[in-house]
Amino acid sequence: MNDIRKAQMLGRSSESGLVQRPLSPHIGIYRWPPTMVASILNRATGIALSAGSLLLVWWLVAAASGPAAFDDVQAFIGAPLGLMIMLGWTASLFYHLFGGLRHLAWDSGHLFAKPSLNPVTYAILLLSAAATALVWFVAYIKLEG
Repeated sequence: MNDIRKAQMLGRSSESGLVQRPLSPHIGIYRWPPTMVASILNRATGIALSAGSLLLVWWLVAAASGPAAFDDVQAFIGAPLGLMIMLGWTASLFYHLFGGLRHLAWDSGHLFAKPSLNPVTYAILLLSAAATALVWFVAYIKLEG
């Protein structure tokens, strides 16, 4: 064992003697459970929704400012970067919505038993992906038709 790792594992006891302490699991060796990933994703999608709301505000201000400003925003949203932002915002919206419904169910005492935690987490991921795909498919059909 190298000296740095050995030094990390040493500590002092209440009698001032050296004792070997275990290292806490860190990100390199700790296995993330699906519920932990879901919790982090819920927070990240909340931040993404806040940031995406700035685009919505920009769009509304441009609509109120006149046709030239509105056309500029529409051009940005229709560009590949704007479409990727909108896709991410749509996925964030649905994930955050379904995650919030899961938390509402948990708060009412449902689906919080250990056997249902992971399946519900996977269901939320699938529902979010399906809802996002459905919205973008319908939008594509409406725009093309």
